[in-house]
Amino acid sequence: MILEHRAGVMLGVARMAQTFDEGDAMTDVTGDRAGESPPRVLLLCYSYTGQSRRVLEAAGEALRQRGCEVHEAEIEFTDRRYSRRFSRFPMRRVWPDMLSVLPAQKRRATGEIRTPDTVRNGDYDLICIGSPTWWQTVSMPIRSFLESDEARKLLAGKPFAVFVVCRQYWRENLTAVRELAERQGGRYLDGIHFTYPGDPLRSTLSLTSYLGSGEYRDRYLGMRIPPTNIQPEQLEQARTFAAGLADRLFPAGPASPGDRASG
Repeated sequence: MILEHRAGVMLGVARMAQTFDEGDAMTDVTGDRAGESPPRVLLLCYSYTGQSRRVLEAAGEALRQRGCEVHEAEIEFTDRRYSRRFSRFPMRRVWPDMLSVLPAQKRRATGEIRTPDTVRNGDYDLICIGSPTWWQTVSMPIRSFLESDEARKLLAGKPFAVFVVCRQYWRENLTAVRELAERQGGRYLDGIHFTYPGDPLRSTLSLTSYLGSGEYRDRYLGMRIPPTNIQPEQLEQARTFAAGLADRLFPAGPASPGDRASG
């Protein structure tokens, strides 16, 4: 009986060892990515009307679908000279409020901003910068960040991409963001711009109407106006662009969330 008992114990141990061996073999099948962390992406923007945020959110969807770990960081414009005007929407006095930043924009001035902890507490494999256009160039909040020590710590040696939102004039904005980020040690990967519908006059009227009312209207000052802000097809363009960034930076393709869960 004792011998039979010992034999049974040994058989049970052997079966347990076989089970663990099979489990190890199954783990190995998942490949080298099983122990790797997914690529980390930061979506950084300033967005008064929410258009830059919408574009980056669409980009984030595509990046997550490719297995990236996506974090968001929105810059807050705290400069006491302008914060009261730009902390409320819609604007109470459209043209005086918009013109209030024009002299500073022409001087390429900086101001006081606040950034969330995600800017300081992470090491990222890609930084996506959403940049609205103010008076034909990069907005003061984005410029203020890109000229800061915080930006240097974030961008040094890191690839970045630029997403410009504008009414018409996008080139100076994109160029300025690229140059400022490269001065901080960033490595430019690519850029894309999204322009609002309509000719210069009507697109201006559409945007002015929206800034003053917070509503989309068909007419303003007696004129028919086109839609303003980001359109659905442009969000799809942002997704496609972001997917291309991921394919270029992570050609092996990070494991999707489903793959990682089943590994």
